[in-house]
Amino acid sequence: MKTNSKLWITVLILVVVGFSIGIYLQDLKHQQSTEAAWQANRFNIKRFNKIRNYNLNMNPSNWRFMRDSIEQQFDSLMILRFRKEMDSLYSQNQ
Repeated sequence: MKTNSKLWITVLILVVVGFSIGIYLQDLKHQQSTEAAWQANRFNIKRFNKIRNYNLNMNPSNWRFMRDSIEQQFDSLMILRFRKEMDSLYSQNQ
């Protein structure tokens, strides 16, 4: 009976150690993802501030340039979307 209780105590210790290691590794991953999110937010805030400052200085000539830039970006986005859809169709057919 004593060997049986030693076995269960060993199993219990292994389970507790396993959970502890798992929780520790999960916490490390959470810290990494949180840091990445903060860096992305800082980048987005800087970008937002640049856009806001540019919009405050808008005049008719700036607006014409910005509108052309938006149209070019939209065209590029549509081309990329079309290519993605075509690649998806080709991969399904093969």
